[in-house]
Amino acid sequence: MFSQRIFQVGFKTALQEEIDRKGVSIRELAERAGIPVATLYKITSGERDPRFSTVQAIVNALQPQDADFVAVIAAKFLLDDIESSRPDVGAKKVKVRGYPAYTMEECIISAVRAEKDGALGIVCAPVLASMIERIVEIPVVIMKPQAETIIEALKTLDRRLEK
Repeated sequence: MFSQRIFQVGFKTALQEEIDRKGVSIRELAERAGIPVATLYKITSGERDPRFSTVQAIVNALQPQDADFVAVIAAKFLLDDIESSRPDVGAKKVKVRGYPAYTMEECIISAVRAEKDGALGIVCAPVLASMIERIVEIPVVIMKPQAETIIEALKTLDRRLEK
């Protein structure tokens, strides 16, 4: 475990081992941890010792606390409603972690990132599912739109066409 390894070999060495093990780039880790890329480069090169808050952010990015989670790849506005939920999935509650995406490329990147993050499975739009299933090795499930949602969209479109 990364957080324990820090005390055995030092932060810089443990960090480099974890980056190599997870196959994460410095840029990707900086994005996940919410710290500047330049700061992370300085830490990995030994040029700078990290602050405690920076160590916490890096540990949380590399070793998420919610180990049992399902990834949902969707537009941000859809994720806002469900991301903080813990729905019953079978006999257990599972955390939902949203991966916002607006393009096919972002969806592919999100799927790979979700798998790297340790997602149990991925829920995504039908148009993406078959492609993502060929990329990741975790289960992928289609998010099927409800008929009511499509009818509401058609009504909205009709109102806009009348203007």
